[in-house]
Amino acid sequence: MTLDNWPLNKEATIVAVGGEGALRCRLLDMGIIPQSKVIIRKVAPMGDPIEIRIRGYELTLRLEDAKKITVCESEKKQ
Repeated sequence: MTLDNWPLNKEATIVAVGGEGALRCRLLDMGIIPQSKVIIRKVAPMGDPIEIRIRGYELTLRLEDAKKITVCESEKKQ
C-alpha cells in the first residue's frame, strides 16, 4: 500500500521509496527512508497535501509524492 492511501493516525513502516532522480533524493534527504515509522497526522480540506510525523518532526507532502512511498503496518512490540 502507498502512503497516500494509509488511514489517519495509524503507524506505518516505510518499505520502499520510489520516484526518480531529484524527487527520490529529496524524499530521502527529508528522512523518508525504509524502516522509518510514519503517521499521517492531518489531511488538508481538499485532500492534498497531507501532514506526516516521521523521526520526531512534522512534514507536509503532496499526494503525488506520497504515492511514491510504499508502507506496511508496523509490527507491535512485545
